[in-house]
Amino acid sequence: MSETTHVRTPSPGRGAGAQRLAEILRVDHAGELGAVYIYRGQRAVLEAKGGDIADQLSHMEAQEAVHLAALEKLLVARNVRPTLFTPLWRVAGFAMGAATALLSEKAAHACTEAVETVIEGHYAGQIAEIERAEPELAAQLCGFRDDELAHRDEALAGGAKEAAGYPLLAAAIQGACRFAIAVSEKI
Repeated sequence: MSETTHVRTPSPGRGAGAQRLAEILRVDHAGELGAVYIYRGQRAVLEAKGGDIADQLSHMEAQEAVHLAALEKLLVARNVRPTLFTPLWRVAGFAMGAATALLSEKAAHACTEAVETVIEGHYAGQIAEIERAEPELAAQLCGFRDDELAHRDEALAGGAKEAAGYPLLAAAIQGACRFAIAVSEKI
């Protein structure tokens, strides 16, 4: 005979809101940093190969750099440290971007589509979580999310789902993103 044990989740203590906000800012900073380096890796390969999408990647990288700069200012203003994995995310982002670009332009698009799909959902959850307590930050994150959706749509239009091995590639990239999110929030 098995008994069901009910575990009561403890109520957040004093400062829990500030701690959660620090996690949000830390993980968003890490994500935008990773995105900048993914696009840098893709551009490095595709510019060398004479790829047709280098200008598009440059534009998306510039938008991610704007998001990153805004989040860097928020980290400083709110006295939040970035993730300790920042150096790793630079290398991993560049490697992911370069590796997918080496496969093909469509694989680079598949990478963008997979990443932005995860990030859109991630931002949507954060926006819903903070919109009452932090309406200005929520509005800023809405703008970032809208840019991410545009990147995803551009990647889909570029043939992301036509990349060789798309289901496996997208699943692996999305899993890596979810792992990076979980780690970056806390560490």
